[in-house]
Amino acid sequence: MVSLVSYLIVSAALLGIGIYGLSVKKNAIRILFSVEIIVNAANLNFIAFARYLNPPQISGQVIVFYSIAAAAMEAAVGLALILVAFRLNQSIDVRKLNKLKG
Repeated sequence: MVSLVSYLIVSAALLGIGIYGLSVKKNAIRILFSVEIIVNAANLNFIAFARYLNPPQISGQVIVFYSIAAAAMEAAVGLALILVAFRLNQSIDVRKLNKLKG
């Protein structure tokens, strides 16, 4: 049986990878993927803690279900914004997005 600590280690690794992607990468799609990795790390924590409660609770799984739905909506909006930015600038490098300043 896998312990709670194992889930937390994997979740911390995913969080670290996501934060690294947010802070270092300049490509808008990679930044969007990094946000999704961070959301998945949080979802893994919800599932792990819900499983190891005594008695196991279904509420963690319900929260993750809504979180996945919200992440899908966020990804759709993010990709639409990236598409508009590409049409304006011919690049998705976030350092070159100076036409959106207003």
